Amino acid sequence: MEYYTTFFLFLSFLLTFIYALKNFGRRNSRLPPGPYPLPIIGNLLEIGNKPHRSLAALSKRYGSLMSLMLGSKTTIVVSSPDITKEFFLTNDQSFSGRVITEFTRSVDHYKFSLVFSQTGDQWRRLRRITNEYLLSMKCLNDSELIRRKKVQELLEHVNRCSLEQKAVNIGSTVFTTVLNILSTLIFSSDFSQYDSVSSQEFKELVWALMKYGGKANLADFFPILKPWDPQGIARQGSIHMQKILTIFDKLINQRLQTRSTLSSYGDVSSTCNDVLDLLLNLKQKDDSEFSQNHLGHLLVDLFVAGTDTTSTNVEWAMAELIRNPDKMATARSELAKLMQYNNRGIEEQDIDQLPYLGAIIKETFRLHPPVPLLVPHEAIDDVEVHGFIVPKNAQIFCNLWAMGRDPNIWSDPEKFIPERFLEVEIDYKGRYFDLIPFGTGRRICPGLNIAHRMLHMTLGSLIHKFDWKLEGDMRAQDMDMGEKFGLTLQKDVPLMAIPIKL
Repeated sequence: MEYYTTFFLFLSFLLTFIYALKNFGRRNSRLPPGPYPLPIIGNLLEIGNKPHRSLAALSKRYGSLMSLMLGSKTTIVVSSPDITKEFFLTNDQSFSGRVITEFTRSVDHYKFSLVFSQTGDQWRRLRRITNEYLLSMKCLNDSELIRRKKVQELLEHVNRCSLEQKAVNIGSTVFTTVLNILSTLIFSSDFSQYDSVSSQEFKELVWALMKYGGKANLADFFPILKPWDPQGIARQGSIHMQKILTIFDKLINQRLQTRSTLSSYGDVSSTCNDVLDLLLNLKQKDDSEFSQNHLGHLLVDLFVAGTDTTSTNVEWAMAELIRNPDKMATARSELAKLMQYNNRGIEEQDIDQLPYLGAIIKETFRLHPPVPLLVPHEAIDDVEVHGFIVPKNAQIFCNLWAMGRDPNIWSDPEKFIPERFLEVEIDYKGRYFDLIPFGTGRRICPGLNIAHRMLHMTLGSLIHKFDWKLEGDMRAQDMDMGEKFGLTLQKDVPLMAIPIKL
């Protein structure tokens, strides 16, 4: 946004006189408080390239229910658990809309997406299909062996790196693990191998979608600019979205050809019977209800959201544990105690018996929420909240990052203290509004339960059998903990650490 500062200021001063004549004193007094907007551009200059931080700073001045004008778009920012509950529990239906941005219009993604479509019949159908064929408790229990096998492959890779005293790119390595879990579950094949170029290419493709999806787009704030796409976000979004859809379409068409060939020979027993086959059976029953377009876009949602958020969270957790070796030792002691009579690795049945590991994951979510502003909601109606009006079509940011570092909610909020979760009954399943990294209400992330399992399995396995030191003998306190903002919040400098076999 800084590249447009001079232009905006010039335009702002040029039109100030006209604006003042027409609009003096007309700021809607029933909106929540907020900084007074400049003519035309509103509060855009106050956002910056890390909006979770700048909005947190503004909320300290204007309150935890705040309004801004981003160009022509009324924006409401929520930064406290109580007000979040008012929005997404008391008034959940009224605030369950989605802002249709120029990015989500890329190849009509918003029309077919589970994440970005409006909460109508199609959204409910996609939600039901996703749960029934992939994310129900039965489906998760049936697919446990796949996840266990892929985590074992992760450990074998880490062990090879340990023998070679080679640094592991934690985020990229976990990304490959999660990618292969999903691809095996859905397509019955790995998408990538460790240290392969293909894994990095897919990761870069996913991050590009996250980056452009989370970037402030002038065409969204000033509809008159849409035909010109001044930042190229719509164009780049379409290019990257089409690339990933092409990958999935190719795999779907190959499977359809295989099914057709087998069917012509009367042999249907050799099909994979994986999630793709189940979804193609559904498509075959009624293409108008669930078409190949629906399938392709659903796969985009599953792979993009599933791989990036999980790998990012494990990377942040590992970074915090390396910086806090006493916390690492406590977690490893808990794992060793549980496993001392079992000659095996961690299994999903062990998760409930690992409260400190769970506390580490919760504390990581608090300090480093994967989606710091959640996916923006949109008001479907005018709604009164705390005596203020949230107008229809306003976009709503829920600033999880600000809530996680609020000293009125958490003691020593800047410190990594997993113990804070040991004596309190708080989970992240949408019921406790102090900690909602997966969202809450009808828009809660449907992948919560599979992410819960993968996070515990991957993080627990990485610290159970290995100690870790930073590449180049860097001191842990010198680690770069900077972040880069997109739809997710990633480490700016990837975590490179050398595993030491215990």
